[in-house]
Amino acid sequence: MRRWVVETMIVVAVGVLTAYRLATTPVALGDRAPDLWAYAAAAVMVFVLPVRRRWPVGVLILVGGLYLAYHIYHYPGGAPAVPAWVALYSVGAASRQRVGLVVAALFVLLDAQGRVAVAGARPFDASLDSSTVVFVAALLLGEVVRGRRTQLALLAADQSRAAEQRVVEERIRIARELHDVTAHTLAVVSVQAGVAADVLDEDPAQARAALREVRRASREAMVELRAAVGVLRDGTPAAGPEPPTPTLDRLPALAESTGAVVTCDGEPRALPRAVETTAYRIVQEAVTNALRHAGAAQIEVRVGYRPDGLSVTVRDNGRGGVPVAGNGLRGMAERAGGLGGWLRAGPADGGGFEVRGWLPV
Repeated sequence: MRRWVVETMIVVAVGVLTAYRLATTPVALGDRAPDLWAYAAAAVMVFVLPVRRRWPVGVLILVGGLYLAYHIYHYPGGAPAVPAWVALYSVGAASRQRVGLVVAALFVLLDAQGRVAVAGARPFDASLDSSTVVFVAALLLGEVVRGRRTQLALLAADQSRAAEQRVVEERIRIARELHDVTAHTLAVVSVQAGVAADVLDEDPAQARAALREVRRASREAMVELRAAVGVLRDGTPAAGPEPPTPTLDRLPALAESTGAVVTCDGEPRALPRAVETTAYRIVQEAVTNALRHAGAAQIEVRVGYRPDGLSVTVRDNGRGGVPVAGNGLRGMAERAGGLGGWLRAGPADGGGFEVRGWLPV
C-alpha cells in the first residue's frame, strides 16, 4: 500500500477521534465549552501529521504547543490528545532522536505542570498519571518501532553482504576452474602434439594415440569450460548434465597424458569430494607448471593417505628457481587454505621444483 494512502487513513482516523472527543468530553465547572477556536486548533494539529515523518520535531512542537494552548484557555480535558500521541510516536520512531527526545520530555513536563496550574492538582496527583503515562507510552512505542526497523535494516545489510560475498567466492572459484582447465589442457595438447610430430613417420600408431589423447583432453575441457562460462554469463549452468568434479581416480589419466609418475603412500580410501577435488586440482596445476614453465623431463607425484588428512607432493627435474607469484600458485594455496590446509612451493633439494600440500580430513 502506498504511503500517501496510509497517511490519509491515519489523518482521517485521528480527525474523527479528535472531533468525537471534543464533542463528547464533559465540560467541568469553570471550563470553556469547545468552540470554533478549539476545533480550529484541533484541525491544525490533525492536518500537519502527514509531514511528521519528514519533520517529526517540528510537528511535535506545533502539535504540542497547540495542545498546551488548548488547556491554557481552559477548554475541557485532554480532548485533542490523539494528535499529540501520534506526534510523540513519530519522534520516538525517527532515526535522529536527540533533539526530538528533548522536545518530547519538555512537552510532557509542561503538560504536567500546566495541569497542576490549571486544575490545582499536586505534581504527583493520580489525576495526572493517565495523561503522562499515555504520552510516555506513545514515545516508547515509537522507540521500539525504531529499534525494530534498525534491526531489520542491519539484517538486510548483512544478508546483502553475505550474498555479495557468495558471488565473489563463486567468481573466484570459477576463475580458478577456468585457469586450471585451460592451462592443463594446453599443456596436454602441447605434450601430445609434440609426441605425435616426433613419431609420426616412425610409429604412426603411437602418433594416432597421442592425437586421440589430444582430442579427449580437448573434449573434456570444452565440457567444463561450457559449464563455467554459462554460470559467468547469466548465473545459470549450461543445459545438460553438469560435468562431475574431478577426483583422485583421474590421476592415472592425468599421468598418462602428461608422462608423470604417480605413487601412493598409505591405504587409499574414499575421502570427502571437496578434498579429492582440491588435491586433484593441485596436482593438475603443479604438473602443468612443470611442463609449461620448468621444461621438466620427469615429474613425480606422491599422494599420501594419512588418518587425519591427505598429503600431496609434486616434484620435477626442471629448471627450478624461485617461484613467481601467479594465478596458478595463488589458486593452489587458496584451494588448500579453504579446507584448512596449507601449500608450499619452491626449489627442491638436488635441483628441480617441488610443490607440497596438506589437506585435513
